[in-house]
Amino acid sequence: MLTPALPLGEFDIIRRFFSRSQFPSSGVVKGIGDDAAILHPESGYDLIAAADVLNEGIHFPKSTSPHAIGYKALAVNLSDLAAMGAEPLWFTMTLSLPEANEDWLSEFSRGLFEIADQFGISLVGGDTVKGPLSIGIHVLGRVPEGMALRRDGAKPGDKIYVSGNLGGAALALKRGSSGHSVDKDLQKKLDYPEPRIDLGRRLLGVANSCIDISDGLLADLCHILEVSSKGAEILAKSIPLSEFCQEIAQGSVPDCALNGGDDYELCFTVPKEKSDELNKIISDSGIQITCIGEISGREKLIIKDEELAGAGLRISGFNHFEPR
Repeated sequence: MLTPALPLGEFDIIRRFFSRSQFPSSGVVKGIGDDAAILHPESGYDLIAAADVLNEGIHFPKSTSPHAIGYKALAVNLSDLAAMGAEPLWFTMTLSLPEANEDWLSEFSRGLFEIADQFGISLVGGDTVKGPLSIGIHVLGRVPEGMALRRDGAKPGDKIYVSGNLGGAALALKRGSSGHSVDKDLQKKLDYPEPRIDLGRRLLGVANSCIDISDGLLADLCHILEVSSKGAEILAKSIPLSEFCQEIAQGSVPDCALNGGDDYELCFTVPKEKSDELNKIISDSGIQITCIGEISGREKLIIKDEELAGAGLRISGFNHFEPR
């Protein structure tokens, strides 16, 4: 007679799915297995910290695969490090689970460590509890002292740039939520965002300000304008659209590219005298980078586009506390 398997406990989950004997990043004196991690930052660097929580039904649909959830949970935090020009070092994770399902945990941890290994970041601690599905991640990175990219450095005359293309993730979420089929490439934009770590680090000493596009281009650009006390003029038709957004755009700029979230591209400003350095970054990195406008001294965002001007411009972005 077979003895039924005992349910997984918290420490079983940690040991089986999240403990590793080797750490991709240096500076880990003691990782998982104690009350707290012991880390040794290198001198000459500023430590950069960021944290995000992903909740089922809010940040990802219930149908999302556990592999994609694990990958995206870390990716969105790495995107915050990218926006600061930071090199990823370590992260901790709190994981709330409705049940300890071995298959789910195996796929989740596989997605998590796939992107962790890609960017050389080490899981060094956290907590596991029973409750609604929720993943909280706290990342730590480093930048040479005094060099971090910030939101508050935009200056009049700076050109405004975005990496990649916009709108695909929001379009995938909209189509999936309304019951339409979603192309696999479009779904990938939503489930597997690409943190622009390399680009962020290359922009150190070149960009005056930077932010990652998580809540929507216009909303996030307005964060730069607000803390920099500046304005901007952008040409709507210069905004780079995903292939699928281009198909529905019909010559205009769709709302998913202006206000849709989950792109996790970088929006940054560069002074004109640094344009040659930026061109070298574009050439060396191979990343698509598009100029969409310019910073102005007036504290106002102006969108140059006849169709948008006629329809009235809506700046919304994602708001966690907006009634739904």
